Amino acid sequence: MDSQPAADAYVAEKHAADIIQADGVDKRFGDFLALGNTNLRVKEGEFVCLIGPSGCGKSTLLRIIAGFEAASDGTMIVAGKEVSGPGPDRGMVFQDYGLFPWLTVRDNIGFGPAARGLPKARIAETVNRFVELVGLSRFANAYPHQLSGGMKQRVAIARVLANDARVVLMDEPFGALDAMTRERLQDELLELWSSTGLTIIFVTHAIEEAILLADRVVAMQPGPGRIVSDTRIELPRPRDVSSPEFNELRRRLSAELHG
Repeated sequence: MDSQPAADAYVAEKHAADIIQADGVDKRFGDFLALGNTNLRVKEGEFVCLIGPSGCGKSTLLRIIAGFEAASDGTMIVAGKEVSGPGPDRGMVFQDYGLFPWLTVRDNIGFGPAARGLPKARIAETVNRFVELVGLSRFANAYPHQLSGGMKQRVAIARVLANDARVVLMDEPFGALDAMTRERLQDELLELWSSTGLTIIFVTHAIEEAILLADRVVAMQPGPGRIVSDTRIELPRPRDVSSPEFNELRRRLSAELHG
C-alpha cells in the first residue's frame, strides 16, 4: 500500500498554522470563575468538539472565541489577531437557529453580505451558491416557519458561510432535532467541512457525536471550567459507532468526564 498520501497529510498537519490560540484565558462573572486558565490551539481546517457537563465552560469558551464575551484574563487570538469583538471571520450557529422570521431563506442567507454593502450581483451569486450547497434551492423563497428544524439549521449554517467565515462555531446545533434528522445533518456537516476546509469548533454533550465528527475531542470539567483532556481521533471516516475501537474511545472519554 502506498504510504505517501498519509505522509503528505502528516507533513501538512505538522506545518498547518494555528488559527485559534487561547492562552491562560479566564472568564469571571462577578465573583464566579466560569472558566479558568484555559489553553487551546486549533489548526486551520480542524474539526474540534468540546464536550463536558453543563456549567463546564464550553459555551463560554465558544462565546469568547466569537467575541461575544471578553476574557477576564489571558489572550484569545484568531487568525493572528487578538479578539476584541465579533467579526465576519467567525460565524456562530446556535441550537435555536437564530433566523429572522420575517425574511425568506434567500434573504436570511444574504443578510450578512447585504449588511457589509456588497454589490447586489455579488450578493445574489453568493446566496445562490450557498442555497445550493445546503440543498435548499426548492425552498429559497420560503420563510422559517415553513421549514423543518433540519432545514432551519441548514439555513443557519449557510448564513454563516455566506458571510465569508473562516471559523464556524457551533453551540449544540443539533441538540433539538430528532435522531434521524440529527444523523443526516451530521453527515451533511462532514461533507460541507470536507469540501470547504473550514475550521469548526462544535459544542456537544454527546460523546458519541463528538467521536463521530471530530479530529480532536476536548473534554472539559466545571469548578471552574477547564480543559481536562485533548484526544485526537484517529479513526478513519466514515466512522462506525458499533466498532470496538469507537466504543473503546467512548468508554475512555466517559471515564475522563466522570473521573
